[in-house]
Amino acid sequence: MHGIAATQPYVIALFLVWAGLMKLFSRRMRVRAGQTALARLVGAARAVPALRLVGVVELAVAAALLAPPLSPWDGAAAALLSAGFLAYLTYSYVAAPTASCGCLGAHSRPVDVRAFTRAGLLLTASLVAIPADPNPPLVALGLAEAVVLMALSGELDRYWLTPLRQLLVRLRRPLAVAPSQHVPLGTSLHLLYRSPAFCSASAQLTSDVQDTWDEDGLRFVVYGARERTAVFAVPLTGDDPSAVLVTLVGS
Repeated sequence: MHGIAATQPYVIALFLVWAGLMKLFSRRMRVRAGQTALARLVGAARAVPALRLVGVVELAVAAALLAPPLSPWDGAAAALLSAGFLAYLTYSYVAAPTASCGCLGAHSRPVDVRAFTRAGLLLTASLVAIPADPNPPLVALGLAEAVVLMALSGELDRYWLTPLRQLLVRLRRPLAVAPSQHVPLGTSLHLLYRSPAFCSASAQLTSDVQDTWDEDGLRFVVYGARERTAVFAVPLTGDDPSAVLVTLVGS
């Protein structure tokens, strides 16, 4: 247990420095201050000054946590600030359920369970930090807590969660369905319309889809094409548009 309490001031201070600097120096965040729940609480005209005041308080508490020697009053101040966060989130959730809290950045996402969990973890860490611990901090624990706090921060989703989801889509290839499974016609047409084969023959097509059938891992899609018939061969697996083939058959 030694070192756990000594770790918390650094984790809390890192979070408060980030939050305070965003409130004081992010132009985009100041522009959107009138759209946050804070504007509902203090009025749109006072939203930016209130935002700056909160940022100054956050930086002051962070400085107290980082400046030696650490006293129990520093942890108590962080706990009081974290309790204020939870109270504000509760107000936002009740009074302005569609507004963002404006806690860490400019975004339009309303208060959700992640925001409450983040504030709860900060409050817990602050309470743990109240008894000043002379032991050295645990670096691995501090890094793990920082990662959890960042994962709970919706303001950072565009930096890690969105790219991760895009990577999973590329790896899972949802349009690539096993031949033994039923592939919706819409999936095949989506691949067909993006193919070079369809682009090269589209000017000659004179009808919508006339017929389809599956054979040997391919879906054949038939169109009318100026006194001829256009037959496209669309793979049932994979999502490479260049794999689509077309044949024009004379009538």
